[in-house]
Amino acid sequence: MATAAVPAAPAAAGAPPGQYLTFMLSGETYAVGILHIKEIIEYGALTEVPMMPPFIRGVINLRGRVVPVVDLAVRFGKPATAIARRTSIVIVETAGAAGEAGDEPGQDVGILVDAVNEVAEFAAADIEPPPAFGTNMRHDFIRAMARRAGRFVVVLNMDRVLSVQDMTSIGQASAFMGAAEAAQAA
Repeated sequence: MATAAVPAAPAAAGAPPGQYLTFMLSGETYAVGILHIKEIIEYGALTEVPMMPPFIRGVINLRGRVVPVVDLAVRFGKPATAIARRTSIVIVETAGAAGEAGDEPGQDVGILVDAVNEVAEFAAADIEPPPAFGTNMRHDFIRAMARRAGRFVVVLNMDRVLSVQDMTSIGQASAFMGAAEAAQAA
């Protein structure tokens, strides 16, 4: 009796096989699709902007453009990234307001990371759907899990992590809470 070959599990929706930039953040390895990456720059002086949410570390001048810099560790509910020799800012492009096929262009945003590792190639067999439980970050931030060197790498959904609408509402809530605390102290 012949046995049928079992097909390989399909890659998670939205996390196709391909090249991903891997980086370290709070001792964990994360990955972002290489097509989202515009450039990687050495950490430099940031200009702080008053009344921003805590995860917005400031802005940088990138060839005449103002680019906000998000501390991913703080965005994920962890302590702020300590600036060290390998600390980098990865410039990513998020989808436009109406999504990737929308009319509005994407926004360049810098993400602060502990260290950039490498560009890794993930095959379809290495990519698994995100876990339904047990993560220490919002489930919609995780696009997939990829196996690399016997460990899992969290493949981020940068359009959710850096959602302008989501970050704006958090910023408005933070400003409201700050105003409420100031009013109580008066």
